[in-house]
Amino acid sequence: MRLVNTVPVLDEAKCIGCVICSSVCPTLAWSVDRKTRLAVLQEALCFGCVNCESRCPTYAIRMVPRKSERWLYVDPGQVDYAKVEALCRSARLHPEQIICFCTSSRAEEAAAAILTGSRTPEEISTRTGIRSGCTVECSQPLLRLLEAAGIPFQPALDGKGWQIYGTVPTVWDIPAAVKQKYAGRGFHFDADAVLMEEVAAGPTQTAGMHDCACRDRAPSVRGISGAPRPCGPQTKAGDARGGL
Repeated sequence: MRLVNTVPVLDEAKCIGCVICSSVCPTLAWSVDRKTRLAVLQEALCFGCVNCESRCPTYAIRMVPRKSERWLYVDPGQVDYAKVEALCRSARLHPEQIICFCTSSRAEEAAAAILTGSRTPEEISTRTGIRSGCTVECSQPLLRLLEAAGIPFQPALDGKGWQIYGTVPTVWDIPAAVKQKYAGRGFHFDADAVLMEEVAAGPTQTAGMHDCACRDRAPSVRGISGAPRPCGPQTKAGDARGGL
């Protein structure tokens, strides 16, 4: 979930058509017109991450407040949650595991995005806001979910650069020879794998709450005007169950 309240604007007099903005945009919202050699923004794809502004070498881009705020969120309750859960666990992720710390987005939201049509990390990002912060920790879980769904990874920049290089080895991919080599140096690869399997297989804490568009996610954005509010089962104190 992400609140989008800013948008970049371009000073055409400063733009040199260097394509840096399009290379660093997690949602591919920027492109460069071949005729004018000016950057062009598809505002509908922009989630206000400020990468373009911070990387522009001529300071041609600046972020300004949007005329109207918008929320990015894919509700896991809009699809059969059993399929969401199965996809997450197939990727060795717990459905309620946070995979994007910058937005507190959970694996279930990315899985729901995939099950409702997203086929690339960029498409998932456009709908969920995932990768709008550091873009470091969240890319690999997205690739694992796409792989588990049988969707091969395709580099987004058509050979003109890289934002994501592909999946990296996990604890389940470490060769036996490597495990044996480092067994006496404080590494416990097999024990780590067992622990991660237990985490991924653990029960969900919000059963029965996947029919609302916010569930217990709202506490992560509480206090912000217009944020979705919990509407699922309540505790005696009146707070939504299963807060972050």
